[in-house]
Amino acid sequence: MITDIQVKKLKKYLSQGKSLEIASRKTGMDEKTGRKYRDLVKLPSELKAERSREWRTREDPFADVWMEAQTFLENNDGLEAKTLFAHLQREHPVSFADGQLRTFQRRVKAWRATEGPSREIYFPQEHKPGRLCQSDFTHMAKLRISIDGQPFDHLVFHFVLTYSNWETGMVCFSESFEGLSEGLQRSLWEIGGVPELHQTDSLSAAVHKPENPEEFTSRYQGLLDHYRLSGRKTNPSSPHENGDIEQRHHRFKKAVDQALLLRGSRDFCSRKEYEGFLWKLFAQLNRGRQKRFREEQAVLRPLPAKRLEACTRMEVRVGPSSTIRVKHKVYSVNSRLIKELVDLRLYPEHLEVWYGQRLVENIPRICGGKRHHIQYRHVIDWLVRKPGAFENYKYRSDLFPTSRFRMAYDHLCQRHTVGVAAKEYLALLQLAARENEAAVDDALRTLIDQEEPLTAAQVAAILDSGKNTESITEVLVQTVALTRYDQLLQEVHG
Repeated sequence: MITDIQVKKLKKYLSQGKSLEIASRKTGMDEKTGRKYRDLVKLPSELKAERSREWRTREDPFADVWMEAQTFLENNDGLEAKTLFAHLQREHPVSFADGQLRTFQRRVKAWRATEGPSREIYFPQEHKPGRLCQSDFTHMAKLRISIDGQPFDHLVFHFVLTYSNWETGMVCFSESFEGLSEGLQRSLWEIGGVPELHQTDSLSAAVHKPENPEEFTSRYQGLLDHYRLSGRKTNPSSPHENGDIEQRHHRFKKAVDQALLLRGSRDFCSRKEYEGFLWKLFAQLNRGRQKRFREEQAVLRPLPAKRLEACTRMEVRVGPSSTIRVKHKVYSVNSRLIKELVDLRLYPEHLEVWYGQRLVENIPRICGGKRHHIQYRHVIDWLVRKPGAFENYKYRSDLFPTSRFRMAYDHLCQRHTVGVAAKEYLALLQLAARENEAAVDDALRTLIDQEEPLTAAQVAAILDSGKNTESITEVLVQTVALTRYDQLLQEVHG
Protein backbone atom coordinates (compact mmCIF):
# COMPACT_ATOMS: atom_id res chain seq x y z
CA MET A 1 0.00 0.00 0.00
CA ILE A 2 1.38 3.38 -1.07
CA THR A 3 1.49 5.97 1.70
CA ASP A 4 1.25 9.75 1.66
CA ILE A 5 4.91 10.01 2.68
CA GLN A 6 6.04 7.96 -0.36
CA VAL A 7 4.06 10.16 -2.75
CA LYS A 8 5.43 13.35 -1.16
CA LYS A 9 8.99 12.05 -1.57
CA LEU A 10 8.28 11.07 -5.19
CA LYS A 11 7.16 14.58 -6.04
CA LYS A 12 10.13 16.06 -4.19
CA TYR A 13 12.61 13.99 -6.27
CA LEU A 14 10.80 14.89 -9.49
CA SER A 15 10.96 18.59 -8.56
CA GLN A 16 14.74 18.18 -8.11
CA GLY A 17 15.03 17.06 -11.76
CA LYS A 18 15.32 13.31 -11.23
CA SER A 19 13.73 11.03 -13.78
CA LEU A 20 10.48 9.22 -13.06
CA GLU A 21 12.30 5.86 -13.02
CA ILE A 22 14.89 6.97 -10.43
CA ALA A 23 12.34 8.87 -8.29
CA SER A 24 10.01 5.85 -8.25
CA ARG A 25 12.82 3.46 -7.29
CA LYS A 26 13.96 5.74 -4.46
CA THR A 27 10.46 5.80 -2.95
CA GLY A 28 9.81 2.05 -3.30
CA MET A 29 7.39 2.17 -6.25
CA ASP A 30 7.51 0.78 -9.73
CA GLU A 31 7.52 3.28 -12.59
CA LYS A 32 3.86 2.65 -13.51
CA THR A 33 2.70 3.45 -9.95
CA GLY A 34 4.97 6.48 -9.82
CA ARG A 35 3.42 7.79 -13.03
CA LYS A 36 -0.06 7.35 -11.52
CA TYR A 37 0.67 9.43 -8.44
CA ARG A 38 2.72 11.97 -10.40
CA ASP A 39 -0.34 12.82 -12.43
CA LEU A 40 -2.76 12.82 -9.47
CA VAL A 41 -3.40 15.95 -7.39
CA LYS A 42 -4.63 14.02 -4.30
CA LEU A 43 -2.66 11.93 -1.82
CA PRO A 44 -3.46 8.22 -1.28
CA SER A 45 -5.33 8.94 1.96
CA GLU A 46 -7.57 11.38 0.10
CA LEU A 47 -8.47 8.76 -2.50
CA LYS A 48 -10.08 6.35 0.01
CA ALA A 49 -13.83 6.28 -0.30
CA GLU A 50 -15.69 6.93 2.96
CA ARG A 51 -17.70 3.99 4.20
CA SER A 52 -21.40 4.61 4.45
CA ARG A 53 -23.36 3.56 7.53
CA GLU A 54 -24.75 0.63 5.60
CA TRP A 55 -21.32 -0.58 4.45
CA ARG A 56 -20.60 -4.09 5.67
CA THR A 57 -18.05 -6.77 4.85
CA ARG A 58 -20.53 -9.54 5.68
CA GLU A 59 -24.19 -10.10 6.30
CA ASP A 60 -25.64 -8.57 9.48
CA PRO A 61 -26.32 -11.53 11.87
CA PHE A 62 -28.83 -9.46 13.86
CA ALA A 63 -30.90 -8.13 10.97
CA ASP A 64 -33.90 -10.38 11.73
CA VAL A 65 -34.09 -9.49 15.44
CA TRP A 66 -32.89 -5.89 15.43
CA MET A 67 -36.39 -4.37 15.55
CA GLU A 68 -37.13 -6.50 18.64
CA ALA A 69 -33.84 -5.45 20.23
CA GLN A 70 -34.42 -1.79 19.36
CA THR A 71 -37.81 -1.84 21.11
CA PHE A 72 -36.14 -3.01 24.32
CA LEU A 73 -33.44 -0.34 24.04
CA GLU A 74 -35.96 2.45 23.46
CA ASN A 75 -38.07 1.46 26.47
CA ASN A 76 -35.19 0.74 28.87
CA ASP A 77 -32.42 3.31 28.71
CA GLY A 78 -30.31 1.49 31.33
CA LEU A 79 -30.49 -1.94 29.67
CA GLU A 80 -27.03 -3.36 29.00
CA ALA A 81 -26.19 -4.91 25.63
CA LYS A 82 -24.92 -8.05 27.38
CA THR A 83 -28.26 -8.56 29.16
CA LEU A 84 -30.21 -8.03 25.95
CA PHE A 85 -27.92 -10.42 24.04
CA ALA A 86 -28.53 -13.14 26.65
CA HIS A 87 -32.29 -12.59 26.20
CA LEU A 88 -31.99 -12.98 22.42
CA GLN A 89 -30.03 -16.20 22.91
CA ARG A 90 -32.85 -17.58 25.05
CA GLU A 91 -35.53 -16.50 22.58
CA HIS A 92 -33.57 -17.75 19.53
CA PRO A 93 -31.52 -20.71 20.85
CA VAL A 94 -29.78 -21.69 17.61
CA SER A 95 -29.25 -18.24 16.10
CA PHE A 96 -26.50 -16.67 18.19
CA ALA A 97 -23.19 -17.95 19.60
CA ASP A 98 -21.39 -16.47 22.61
CA GLY A 99 -18.65 -15.18 20.30
CA GLN A 100 -21.09 -12.75 18.70
CA LEU A 101 -21.55 -10.73 21.91
CA ARG A 102 -18.87 -8.17 21.00
CA THR A 103 -20.48 -7.63 17.56
CA PHE A 104 -23.86 -7.04 19.21
CA GLN A 105 -22.33 -4.64 21.76
CA ARG A 106 -20.80 -2.58 18.94
CA ARG A 107 -24.16 -2.50 17.13
CA VAL A 108 -25.93 -1.28 20.29
CA LYS A 109 -23.23 1.31 20.96
CA ALA A 110 -23.54 2.67 17.40
CA TRP A 111 -27.35 2.82 17.67
CA ARG A 112 -27.19 4.72 20.97
CA ALA A 113 -24.71 7.22 19.53
CA THR A 114 -26.77 7.90 16.38
CA GLU A 115 -30.42 7.13 17.13
CA GLY A 116 -30.73 6.50 20.87
CA PRO A 117 -32.05 8.86 23.56
CA SER A 118 -29.98 11.88 24.53
CA ARG A 119 -27.59 11.45 27.46
CA GLU A 120 -27.55 13.51 30.62
CA ILE A 121 -25.21 16.47 30.39
CA TYR A 122 -22.95 17.46 33.27
CA PHE A 123 -22.11 21.14 33.33
CA PRO A 124 -18.65 22.08 34.69
CA GLN A 125 -18.90 24.63 37.48
CA GLU A 126 -16.64 27.60 38.11
CA HIS A 127 -15.69 27.77 41.78
CA LYS A 128 -14.81 30.97 43.60
CA PRO A 129 -12.51 31.23 46.64
CA GLY A 130 -14.28 30.99 49.99
CA ARG A 131 -17.74 30.51 48.52
CA LEU A 132 -18.65 26.83 48.84
CA CYS A 133 -17.78 23.91 51.09
CA GLN A 134 -19.26 20.42 50.78
CA SER A 135 -19.44 17.56 53.27
CA ASP A 136 -20.68 13.99 53.38
CA PHE A 137 -20.16 10.69 55.18
CA THR A 138 -18.24 7.90 53.44
CA HIS A 139 -18.10 4.24 54.47
CA MET A 140 -14.63 2.73 54.95
CA ALA A 141 -15.55 -0.97 55.28
CA LYS A 142 -14.01 -2.02 51.94
CA LEU A 143 -10.56 -0.96 53.14
CA ARG A 144 -10.63 -3.75 55.78
CA ILE A 145 -9.06 -1.66 58.55
CA SER A 146 -8.71 -3.31 61.97
CA ILE A 147 -7.80 -2.16 65.46
CA ASP A 148 -5.74 -4.62 67.50
CA GLY A 149 -6.84 -7.43 65.22
CA GLN A 150 -10.57 -6.60 65.38
CA PRO A 151 -12.45 -5.25 62.33
CA PHE A 152 -13.01 -1.52 62.69
CA ASP A 153 -16.36 -0.75 61.08
CA HIS A 154 -16.57 3.01 60.74
CA LEU A 155 -17.28 6.00 58.53
CA VAL A 156 -15.36 9.19 57.85
CA PHE A 157 -17.04 12.60 57.91
CA HIS A 158 -15.41 14.22 54.88
CA PHE A 159 -15.20 17.98 54.27
CA VAL A 160 -13.83 19.81 51.21
CA LEU A 161 -13.47 23.41 50.03
CA THR A 162 -14.50 23.27 46.37
CA TYR A 163 -12.17 26.00 45.07
CA SER A 164 -8.89 24.66 46.46
CA ASN A 165 -9.99 21.03 47.06
CA TRP A 166 -8.50 21.36 50.56
CA GLU A 167 -9.99 18.53 52.63
CA THR A 168 -10.19 17.12 56.12
CA GLY A 169 -12.27 14.59 58.04
CA MET A 170 -12.91 12.67 61.23
CA VAL A 171 -13.79 9.11 62.21
CA CYS A 172 -17.44 8.53 63.12
CA PHE A 173 -19.90 5.64 63.31
CA SER A 174 -23.24 6.87 62.02
CA GLU A 175 -24.72 9.53 59.75
CA SER A 176 -26.26 11.33 62.72
CA PHE A 177 -26.86 15.03 63.25
CA GLU A 178 -24.38 14.92 66.14
CA GLY A 179 -21.71 13.53 63.79
CA LEU A 180 -22.54 16.18 61.19
CA SER A 181 -22.38 18.95 63.78
CA GLU A 182 -19.09 17.77 65.30
CA GLY A 183 -17.47 17.14 61.90
CA LEU A 184 -18.55 20.44 60.33
CA GLN A 185 -17.50 22.49 63.35
CA ARG A 186 -14.12 20.78 63.58
CA SER A 187 -13.53 21.47 59.90
CA LEU A 188 -14.48 25.15 60.14
CA TRP A 189 -12.23 25.74 63.13
CA GLU A 190 -9.41 23.89 61.38
CA ILE A 191 -9.56 26.19 58.32
CA GLY A 192 -9.95 29.20 60.60
CA GLY A 193 -12.99 30.74 58.96
CA VAL A 194 -16.43 30.30 57.44
CA PRO A 195 -17.30 30.05 53.70
CA GLU A 196 -20.56 31.46 52.32
CA LEU A 197 -22.31 28.14 51.58
CA HIS A 198 -22.35 24.63 53.00
CA GLN A 199 -23.73 21.91 50.74
CA THR A 200 -24.74 18.42 51.80
CA ASP A 201 -26.85 15.70 50.24
CA SER A 202 -30.40 14.96 51.37
CA LEU A 203 -29.15 13.72 54.76
CA SER A 204 -32.10 12.98 57.03
CA ALA A 205 -30.22 14.46 59.99
CA ALA A 206 -30.20 17.86 58.25
CA VAL A 207 -32.86 17.90 55.54
CA HIS A 208 -36.62 17.49 55.92
CA LYS A 209 -38.61 15.20 53.64
CA PRO A 210 -39.89 16.90 50.45
CA GLU A 211 -43.45 17.28 51.77
CA ASN A 212 -42.26 19.40 54.71
CA PRO A 213 -42.57 23.16 54.15
CA GLU A 214 -39.24 23.85 55.88
CA GLU A 215 -36.19 22.65 53.93
CA PHE A 216 -33.83 22.05 56.87
CA THR A 217 -34.38 20.63 60.32
CA SER A 218 -34.43 23.15 63.16
CA ARG A 219 -31.22 21.75 64.67
CA TYR A 220 -29.30 21.98 61.39
CA GLN A 221 -30.67 25.44 60.67
CA GLY A 222 -29.57 26.50 64.16
CA LEU A 223 -26.06 25.21 63.41
CA LEU A 224 -25.96 27.15 60.12
CA ASP A 225 -27.24 30.31 61.80
CA HIS A 226 -24.59 30.11 64.52
CA TYR A 227 -21.84 30.19 61.86
CA ARG A 228 -23.75 32.54 59.52
CA LEU A 229 -23.62 29.86 56.86
CA SER A 230 -26.16 29.46 54.07
CA GLY A 231 -27.29 25.88 53.53
CA ARG A 232 -27.78 24.11 50.24
CA LYS A 233 -28.82 20.53 49.55
CA THR A 234 -28.68 18.28 46.51
CA ASN A 235 -31.70 16.61 44.98
CA PRO A 236 -32.45 13.03 46.06
CA SER A 237 -30.50 10.33 44.20
CA SER A 238 -28.29 12.94 42.53
CA PRO A 239 -24.77 12.37 43.88
CA HIS A 240 -23.24 14.25 40.92
CA GLU A 241 -24.69 17.47 42.37
CA ASN A 242 -22.31 16.97 45.29
CA GLY A 243 -19.62 16.22 42.73
CA ASP A 244 -16.56 17.63 44.45
CA ILE A 245 -17.03 15.70 47.68
CA GLU A 246 -18.07 12.52 45.83
CA GLN A 247 -14.89 12.67 43.73
CA ARG A 248 -12.84 13.40 46.85
CA HIS A 249 -14.40 10.32 48.51
CA HIS A 250 -13.08 8.15 45.70
CA ARG A 251 -9.62 9.70 45.61
CA PHE A 252 -9.30 9.87 49.39
CA LYS A 253 -10.12 6.19 49.85
CA LYS A 254 -7.77 5.29 47.02
CA ALA A 255 -5.03 7.32 48.76
CA VAL A 256 -5.79 5.54 52.06
CA ASP A 257 -5.56 2.16 50.32
CA GLN A 258 -2.23 3.04 48.72
CA ALA A 259 -0.83 4.35 52.02
CA LEU A 260 -1.90 1.13 53.73
CA LEU A 261 -0.10 -0.89 51.05
CA LEU A 262 3.08 1.10 51.68
CA ARG A 263 2.61 0.67 55.42
CA GLY A 264 2.41 -3.10 54.96
CA SER A 265 -0.49 -3.62 57.36
CA ARG A 266 -4.12 -2.60 57.75
CA ASP A 267 -4.08 -3.26 61.49
CA PHE A 268 -3.48 -0.50 64.04
CA CYS A 269 -2.66 -0.80 67.73
CA SER A 270 -5.30 1.73 68.71
CA ARG A 271 -7.88 4.08 67.28
CA LYS A 272 -5.58 6.97 68.19
CA GLU A 273 -2.84 5.53 65.98
CA TYR A 274 -5.28 5.11 63.09
CA GLU A 275 -6.59 8.68 63.45
CA GLY A 276 -2.98 9.92 63.44
CA PHE A 277 -2.43 7.97 60.22
CA LEU A 278 -5.44 9.70 58.61
CA TRP A 279 -4.31 13.11 59.88
CA LYS A 280 -0.89 12.70 58.23
CA LEU A 281 -2.53 11.54 55.01
CA PHE A 282 -4.80 14.60 54.88
CA ALA A 283 -1.73 16.80 55.42
CA GLN A 284 0.04 15.09 52.49
CA LEU A 285 -3.00 15.46 50.22
CA ASN A 286 -3.33 19.17 51.09
CA ARG A 287 0.36 19.97 50.61
CA GLY A 288 -0.02 20.82 46.93
CA ARG A 289 -3.15 22.93 47.50
CA GLN A 290 -1.64 25.57 49.75
CA LYS A 291 -1.60 28.42 47.21
CA ARG A 292 -5.31 28.18 46.42
CA PHE A 293 -6.11 27.40 50.06
CA ARG A 294 -4.47 30.67 51.14
CA GLU A 295 -6.65 32.47 48.56
CA GLU A 296 -9.69 30.92 50.25
CA GLN A 297 -8.54 31.75 53.77
CA ALA A 298 -8.11 35.39 52.77
CA VAL A 299 -11.82 35.76 52.00
CA LEU A 300 -13.35 33.47 54.65
CA ARG A 301 -15.64 35.13 57.17
CA PRO A 302 -14.61 35.12 60.85
CA LEU A 303 -15.59 32.29 63.20
CA PRO A 304 -18.07 32.92 66.03
CA ALA A 305 -16.82 33.44 69.57
CA LYS A 306 -17.29 29.76 70.50
CA ARG A 307 -18.44 26.43 69.15
CA LEU A 308 -21.89 25.02 69.61
CA GLU A 309 -22.18 21.96 71.79
CA ALA A 310 -22.26 19.02 69.35
CA CYS A 311 -25.03 17.18 71.15
CA THR A 312 -28.78 16.80 71.17
CA ARG A 313 -30.60 17.40 74.46
CA MET A 314 -33.81 15.68 75.44
CA GLU A 315 -35.81 14.56 78.46
CA VAL A 316 -36.89 10.92 78.89
CA ARG A 317 -38.49 8.97 81.69
CA VAL A 318 -36.82 5.79 82.95
CA GLY A 319 -39.10 2.80 82.48
CA PRO A 320 -39.88 0.00 84.95
CA SER A 321 -37.28 -2.23 83.26
CA SER A 322 -34.61 0.31 84.24
CA THR A 323 -34.16 1.34 80.62
CA ILE A 324 -34.52 4.44 78.48
CA ARG A 325 -35.34 4.59 74.76
CA VAL A 326 -33.23 6.97 72.66
CA LYS A 327 -33.56 7.20 68.86
CA HIS A 328 -35.35 3.82 68.75
CA LYS A 329 -32.58 2.15 70.76
CA VAL A 330 -32.65 0.91 74.36
CA TYR A 331 -30.09 1.67 77.08
CA SER A 332 -30.05 0.56 80.70
CA VAL A 333 -29.49 2.92 83.64
CA ASN A 334 -29.25 2.45 87.38
CA SER A 335 -32.52 1.12 88.84
CA ARG A 336 -32.56 4.00 91.31
CA LEU A 337 -33.73 6.19 88.43
CA ILE A 338 -36.84 4.12 87.60
CA LYS A 339 -39.87 6.44 87.05
CA GLU A 340 -37.62 9.52 87.17
CA LEU A 341 -37.35 12.11 84.40
CA VAL A 342 -33.71 12.43 83.32
CA ASP A 343 -31.90 14.82 80.98
CA LEU A 344 -30.01 13.28 78.08
CA ARG A 345 -27.15 14.75 76.08
CA LEU A 346 -26.63 12.74 72.92
CA TYR A 347 -23.12 13.02 71.40
CA PRO A 348 -21.74 11.33 68.26
CA GLU A 349 -20.20 8.43 70.21
CA HIS A 350 -21.74 8.49 73.68
CA LEU A 351 -24.70 9.76 75.64
CA GLU A 352 -24.74 11.38 79.06
CA VAL A 353 -27.54 10.92 81.60
CA TRP A 354 -28.03 13.87 83.93
CA TYR A 355 -30.26 14.02 86.99
CA GLY A 356 -30.52 16.97 89.36
CA GLN A 357 -27.77 18.78 87.41
CA ARG A 358 -25.41 15.88 88.06
CA LEU A 359 -23.88 13.52 85.51
CA VAL A 360 -24.97 10.05 86.64
CA GLU A 361 -24.24 7.88 83.56
CA ASN A 362 -21.88 8.02 80.58
CA ILE A 363 -22.92 5.32 78.09
CA PRO A 364 -21.35 4.36 74.74
CA ARG A 365 -23.73 5.14 71.90
CA ILE A 366 -25.07 2.16 69.96
CA CYS A 367 -23.94 2.06 66.33
CA GLY A 368 -24.94 -0.13 63.43
CA GLY A 369 -27.76 -2.63 63.57
CA LYS A 370 -27.62 -3.36 67.30
CA ARG A 371 -30.78 -2.20 69.06
CA HIS A 372 -29.95 -2.33 72.77
CA HIS A 373 -27.16 -1.84 75.30
CA ILE A 374 -27.84 -3.32 78.73
CA GLN A 375 -25.09 -3.06 81.34
CA TYR A 376 -25.33 -6.10 83.58
CA ARG A 377 -24.20 -4.07 86.60
CA HIS A 378 -27.46 -2.10 86.38
CA VAL A 379 -29.73 -5.14 86.63
CA ILE A 380 -27.76 -7.97 88.24
CA ASP A 381 -28.83 -7.41 91.85
CA TRP A 382 -32.50 -7.68 90.94
CA LEU A 383 -31.93 -10.60 88.56
CA VAL A 384 -30.32 -12.51 91.44
CA ARG A 385 -33.53 -11.94 93.37
CA LYS A 386 -35.64 -12.96 90.36
CA PRO A 387 -33.56 -15.67 88.62
CA GLY A 388 -36.60 -17.03 86.78
CA ALA A 389 -36.64 -13.88 84.65
CA PHE A 390 -33.22 -14.64 83.17
CA GLU A 391 -34.11 -17.45 80.76
CA ASN A 392 -36.54 -15.40 78.65
CA TYR A 393 -35.14 -11.92 79.35
CA LYS A 394 -35.55 -9.84 76.19
CA TYR A 395 -32.01 -8.47 76.40
CA ARG A 396 -30.32 -11.59 77.75
CA SER A 397 -27.59 -11.53 75.07
CA ASP A 398 -26.15 -8.38 76.72
CA LEU A 399 -25.61 -10.27 79.99
CA PHE A 400 -22.62 -12.20 78.62
CA PRO A 401 -19.83 -9.62 78.90
CA THR A 402 -17.26 -11.95 77.27
CA SER A 403 -17.36 -15.19 75.32
CA ARG A 404 -16.04 -16.96 78.46
CA PHE A 405 -19.17 -16.04 80.39
CA ARG A 406 -21.28 -17.47 77.58
CA MET A 407 -19.21 -20.68 77.68
CA ALA A 408 -19.67 -20.83 81.43
CA TYR A 409 -23.46 -20.57 81.13
CA ASP A 410 -23.57 -23.28 78.43
CA HIS A 411 -21.34 -25.44 80.65
CA LEU A 412 -23.74 -25.00 83.57
CA CYS A 413 -26.79 -25.79 81.39
CA GLN A 414 -25.21 -29.11 80.37
CA ARG A 415 -24.86 -30.17 83.99
CA HIS A 416 -27.88 -28.66 85.70
CA THR A 417 -31.51 -27.82 85.10
CA VAL A 418 -32.24 -24.44 83.53
CA GLY A 419 -33.29 -22.92 86.85
CA VAL A 420 -30.17 -24.08 88.72
CA ALA A 421 -27.89 -23.06 85.83
CA ALA A 422 -29.45 -19.57 85.78
CA LYS A 423 -29.00 -19.10 89.55
CA GLU A 424 -25.36 -20.21 89.42
CA TYR A 425 -24.58 -18.06 86.39
CA LEU A 426 -26.19 -14.97 87.93
CA ALA A 427 -24.10 -15.53 91.04
CA LEU A 428 -21.00 -15.50 88.80
CA LEU A 429 -22.18 -12.31 87.10
CA GLN A 430 -22.82 -10.64 90.45
CA LEU A 431 -19.32 -11.61 91.52
CA ALA A 432 -17.94 -9.96 88.37
CA ALA A 433 -19.95 -6.81 89.09
CA ARG A 434 -18.77 -6.56 92.69
CA GLU A 435 -15.19 -7.76 92.32
CA ASN A 436 -13.38 -7.74 88.98
CA GLU A 437 -14.77 -8.86 85.62
CA ALA A 438 -11.35 -9.68 84.10
CA ALA A 439 -10.33 -11.72 87.16
CA VAL A 440 -13.60 -13.68 87.05
CA ASP A 441 -13.07 -14.29 83.33
CA ASP A 442 -9.58 -15.70 84.01
CA ALA A 443 -10.89 -17.88 86.83
CA LEU A 444 -13.62 -19.28 84.54
CA ARG A 445 -11.00 -20.13 81.93
CA THR A 446 -8.93 -22.02 84.50
CA LEU A 447 -11.90 -24.04 85.78
CA ILE A 448 -13.13 -24.86 82.26
CA ASP A 449 -9.65 -25.89 81.03
CA GLN A 450 -9.05 -28.08 84.08
CA GLU A 451 -12.59 -29.52 83.87
CA GLU A 452 -13.25 -28.68 87.51
CA PRO A 453 -16.72 -27.96 88.96
CA LEU A 454 -17.78 -24.52 87.81
CA THR A 455 -19.50 -22.64 90.63
CA ALA A 456 -19.53 -19.13 92.00
CA ALA A 457 -17.97 -20.49 95.20
CA GLN A 458 -15.04 -21.97 93.26
CA VAL A 459 -14.48 -18.71 91.38
CA ALA A 460 -14.66 -16.72 94.64
CA ALA A 461 -12.11 -19.05 96.19
CA ILE A 462 -9.70 -18.44 93.30
CA LEU A 463 -10.15 -14.68 93.65
CA ASP A 464 -9.64 -14.84 97.44
CA SER A 465 -6.46 -16.89 97.07
CA GLY A 466 -4.86 -14.06 95.11
CA LYS A 467 -3.06 -16.53 92.84
CA ASN A 468 -2.35 -15.45 89.30
CA THR A 469 -3.98 -17.71 86.75
CA GLU A 470 -1.76 -19.25 84.09
CA SER A 471 -1.38 -17.43 80.81
CA ILE A 472 -3.54 -18.70 77.99
CA THR A 473 -0.52 -19.70 75.94
CA GLU A 474 3.07 -19.90 77.07
CA VAL A 475 5.31 -19.21 74.10
CA LEU A 476 9.05 -19.77 74.41
CA VAL A 477 11.19 -18.25 71.67
CA GLN A 478 14.84 -19.22 71.74
CA THR A 479 17.42 -16.57 70.95
CA VAL A 480 19.05 -17.14 67.59
CA ALA A 481 22.79 -16.53 67.25
CA LEU A 482 23.25 -14.64 63.98
CA THR A 483 26.84 -15.89 63.68
CA ARG A 484 25.43 -19.28 62.65
CA TYR A 485 24.21 -17.74 59.39
CA ASP A 486 27.75 -16.50 58.69
CA GLN A 487 29.07 -20.01 59.30
CA LEU A 488 26.53 -21.47 56.90
CA LEU A 489 27.50 -18.99 54.18
CA GLN A 490 31.17 -19.79 54.67
CA GLU A 491 30.44 -23.52 54.34
CA VAL A 492 28.47 -22.94 51.12
CA HIS A 493 31.08 -20.72 49.49
CA GLY A 494 34.02 -22.60 50.95
